[in-house]
Amino acid sequence: MSRKGFRIELNSAGVQQLLNDGGLSAVCASNAQRIASKAGEGFRVSRQWQAGYGGGRTAVSVRTVTPGAREAEAVNKTLTLAVQSCRA
Repeated sequence: MSRKGFRIELNSAGVQQLLNDGGLSAVCASNAQRIASKAGEGFRVSRQWQAGYGGGRTAVSVRTVTPGAREAEAVNKTLTLAVQSCRA
């Protein structure tokens, strides 16, 4: 199938509404918690914050909080593997 002539136009207001939706924030937080649990001891979900240009999008991260967790990530890529295993 040819892509010639195929064009997608995004509704910017609609996309922004999805990115700012409270339900999406809850999904992000839940996924971050699942990743931290999968990574194991020494990994913790950080606070949620507004990210992106001008803010507005929810962001959550999982961080190392112990020297052992930092070493596990550096040597075995523990957090990286936890993120990859939770994608679906």
